[in-house]
Amino acid sequence: MKKLIQGIESIKDLINHGNSLLNLTIQDLDLTKADIDWANVKMANTAFLGCKMSKETEAILREKGAFIYPKFVGYPYNPYRKNLYTWQELMDGYDPKNDQSVDFKIYTHFNNQRYSADINEALAQRIHDHAIDDALHTIIGMDSNGMTEKKCVGIMGGHGVLRNEKAYTKVAMIAQHLAQEGYFILTGGGPGVMEAGNLGAYFAHYSPQELEDAIAMLSKTPDAKHHDYVDTACTVLKKYPDGADSLAIPTWFFGHEPSNVFATHIAKYFANSIREDVLLGASLYGVIYAPGSAGTMQEVFADLTQNHYKTQGYISPMIFFDTDFWEKKSGLFPFIKHFAKGKKYEKMILASDNIDEITTFITKHPPIQ
Repeated sequence: MKKLIQGIESIKDLINHGNSLLNLTIQDLDLTKADIDWANVKMANTAFLGCKMSKETEAILREKGAFIYPKFVGYPYNPYRKNLYTWQELMDGYDPKNDQSVDFKIYTHFNNQRYSADINEALAQRIHDHAIDDALHTIIGMDSNGMTEKKCVGIMGGHGVLRNEKAYTKVAMIAQHLAQEGYFILTGGGPGVMEAGNLGAYFAHYSPQELEDAIAMLSKTPDAKHHDYVDTACTVLKKYPDGADSLAIPTWFFGHEPSNVFATHIAKYFANSIREDVLLGASLYGVIYAPGSAGTMQEVFADLTQNHYKTQGYISPMIFFDTDFWEKKSGLFPFIKHFAKGKKYEKMILASDNIDEITTFITKHPPIQ
């Protein structure tokens, strides 16, 4: 599929464009390694983001009217990054007793300036989140109409659900089943229901019995606050190394939690409002809601709004897992069904506890443009 943003992110791509860089952005490249006659390259609306270059090259580019944005210095993150994060990158330096991970350092930097960021910090964060957008669109194959090449299904729910709870196991089984049917799982990237979703997707190449074995291993450290929480997950990865891909979309806005090691791609944002919109907007093949608190409720109503006003250009399924919670304890499902009555998305809403029914519903209700 066509990439939304016309960016060049490798020396090879740069050279392949020959003598024309019209309306292109060159991102985070070492131009000293590119054998290019810059004086003969055509440029208009051409931008260079965080690229390393000689003074001679810079002088030529400025003379030709190029926009040159230098690297930000002293930040624990790269605003011009070209790829999504991996859990290995974010967890580098992690220690349960003295966390010095990249993830924690970025969070601390962000939190210290949460309410008083200067213009340079604010610009760096916005550029970073735009770079995450760009990399995420590449992973899921989003085209100019907002449709994704991968059949993305989101799984939302409480981060406080423990690894030894039935809800955790059931969500993991749902995710495994959907991934085996060719769906690409997205979560909010935290522990609890979100980890269960990425875990199930990771085990798409394994049997249900092997997934149950992994959950039994994880149940020994049920809470994200347990000092062996991450180590236990890494033990599962070592035993089952051939996992399938999935995506986590977390944020530094809500605080620091251990990275979800079962997600192969992590699109982590500073701005939670953008993150929420992207997470729901990308899950065009449906969102499954497990029990959660205020954050999950917010996502339900944001998704409802997208379907009601068709703001993403598509109507998508909304599935509520744990009928007792959604129909009785929260009372939210009857309200949503009543609210959707007579609307086109009324038939796209389901409450169910059955894995096969949920998968069949998503299969029979693809997104409507």
